[in-house]
Amino acid sequence: MLYSSRPKRKPGPKGPSPELIQAVLELKRRNPRFGCPRIAQQLAKTFGVDINKDVARRILATHYRPSPHDGGPSWLTFLGHSKESLWSLDLFRAESILLKSHWILLVMDQFTRRIIGVAVQPVAVDGPALCRMFNRAIAGHDLPLRLSFDHDPLFKYRQWAANLRILQVRPIRSGPHVPVSHPFVERLIGTVRREYLDHVLFWTANDLEKKLEAFKHYYNTHRVHQGLTGNTPNEMADDRAPPQASLHGYDWRSHCKGLFELPVAA
Repeated sequence: MLYSSRPKRKPGPKGPSPELIQAVLELKRRNPRFGCPRIAQQLAKTFGVDINKDVARRILATHYRPSPHDGGPSWLTFLGHSKESLWSLDLFRAESILLKSHWILLVMDQFTRRIIGVAVQPVAVDGPALCRMFNRAIAGHDLPLRLSFDHDPLFKYRQWAANLRILQVRPIRSGPHVPVSHPFVERLIGTVRREYLDHVLFWTANDLEKKLEAFKHYYNTHRVHQGLTGNTPNEMADDRAPPQASLHGYDWRSHCKGLFELPVAA
């Protein structure tokens, strides 16, 4: 071995394959706002490879050079676990391209993190309008046992309380003036804003509702979640995983009209 012409190899692990490095770089290039945990979970789910956030971080530190406009918010861990048959809802506002405020009602399942439904109204919300928005958002779904919401004055209308009694849903109030006591839906609203509404324009309530439905499909079916150990909400709901792709041959699928691009099996 002393006089052999073969070059000596360094002992220890050889590092990720060129195919995996290329997949990490391509996923980051197509989705600049994805962080290392999200990239690792997405590739592990798609290709079935053993990769964690540290491997993704080393690959990006060595090979990736972001453009001046790349970047985004870091991921936060979820604050707790929830029980089945518990939904949460909240309202927030978004501005159209004509600078008109639109109210958005968002309903989610805390156990699976699924977006149950959304409803949009371009005018001020009162008791009857809140009931109509909620009933439209949950249409076609089995009702939960409990519904969690905060202390917004809108939820104090008698029509809202009567609607829940008719639906036989038990209301659960979060702590007053404590957003961290209602973390899941607050986090979801932030995700919808940062990842979607801050990057798209809409004209009318119908236009906004269609675009939110497209994001709902992407969020429930294709987007991996750190709080779900790298699974998607639909997988938590029905326990069916998509086919795994191979690093030697895969395609890219566009979601929300090209705003997100994820690898899939060819």
